[in-house]
Amino acid sequence: MRILLVEDNRELASWLGKALRQAQYAVDIVHDGEDADHALRLAEYALVILDLALPKVDGMTVLRRLRQRANKVPVIILTANASLGGRVAGLDEGADDYLAKPFEIAELEARIRAQLRRGNDRASPEVTIGELLFNGRTRQFFLSGESLLLTPREHAVLEHLVLKSGTTVSKTALSESVFGFDDLADPSAIEIYVHRVRKKLEGSSVKIATLRGLGYLLRHDE
Repeated sequence: MRILLVEDNRELASWLGKALRQAQYAVDIVHDGEDADHALRLAEYALVILDLALPKVDGMTVLRRLRQRANKVPVIILTANASLGGRVAGLDEGADDYLAKPFEIAELEARIRAQLRRGNDRASPEVTIGELLFNGRTRQFFLSGESLLLTPREHAVLEHLVLKSGTTVSKTALSESVFGFDDLADPSAIEIYVHRVRKKLEGSSVKIATLRGLGYLLRHDE
């Protein structure tokens, strides 16, 4: 899952980015509203974490422009000013959640998971496909009751396919969910990770089908 973090405090942004990457998210970081607006026009994100007090273009304007383009990506606002009026204004502009600074990283991660479930129309934190189970609270995979060991990139591939199960995911969309701006990824890299995940699902009824010209589909062969 690829996240855009918009925070002008570089020390805080670096700490948050490191914590979220350790939680197996791909994270792009920008430090002003102008770069945030540009990134949101250029790439597709699963979620945006947005500070309001930004240089060049303020966060509320970034949010307003985003919603005017009919972009429905979930947005969590981080702010030191969590007054009632500020929260109401942000929610009215299209924010999905608010978190006041200072905060605990565990609470931010829980709010991220909740927004990602809503964004993928999944009310339950658990997703079961054949013998494969994904626990959305812990973001762990289990295959036939046993923990499925995956590298961070393999995990990102399978998580995206699970959350989009029932729909075809293009190679471009899958690649963008796994790799951030700073990752130097070969165009064929996503095929390598899909192949590795397929190998780890061998022996089960859960398959990753390649639909030529369309992308990948996670399915359960009964």
